[in-house]
Amino acid sequence: MVAKLVGKVKSSSRIKSVNQNVEDLDDIEQRTLAHYEENADSFWLGTQDHDVSQNIDAFLRALPKEKVLDILDFGCGPGRDLATFKALGHRPTGLDGSKSFCQMAHRHSGCPTLHQQFLSLDLEPESFDGIFANASLFHIPSAELPRVLIQLHSALRPDGILFSSNPRGGSEGWQGPRYGHYMELENTQSFLEQAGFKIRHHYYRPEGQPREQQPWLAIVSQRSV
Repeated sequence: MVAKLVGKVKSSSRIKSVNQNVEDLDDIEQRTLAHYEENADSFWLGTQDHDVSQNIDAFLRALPKEKVLDILDFGCGPGRDLATFKALGHRPTGLDGSKSFCQMAHRHSGCPTLHQQFLSLDLEPESFDGIFANASLFHIPSAELPRVLIQLHSALRPDGILFSSNPRGGSEGWQGPRYGHYMELENTQSFLEQAGFKIRHHYYRPEGQPREQQPWLAIVSQRSV
């Protein structure tokens, strides 16, 4: 898919697994994106005040200090975190498969936004110091995750940082109108290492809760090769 640059131009149900042939992969992506397109405004209203400062701090602590950073917000949604990175003096670029989200993100943040689907990325090599993937990578089916992680690895500069935060679990498939691939640390680490990343730090969210009440796994990884 050819990238579009917006702004310079850009009920829960039982999980059901599917076979991941080419047709299924296209269906997975299109149906999941359709859900976000149909709920773009309510998604913004429901998430604009979410406190993700712990994730942003963990991400930025792993990156060079006193430097204006080129950051890719992978799955930027309506642009909440783009605005934060910009306010901190960095050069963020958003990326989302939802055209509505891309338009909203540019409107809310003033940042350039790439309209690209996760399974059809077109990123320049070594373009970013860091990639912030907050609640986005879990939508990528396991069959495609190795390839997508290699593409993100290529888009990072040497020693670049990938931050990811995803729901934990041990299942994959449809949950309502969205597809999700839910992993624990060991499996996630295996995917990251195969793509050339080394985990520097991980933690569970929300802070201060027993593990069974921490549904989110956050990982700070570094491009190691």
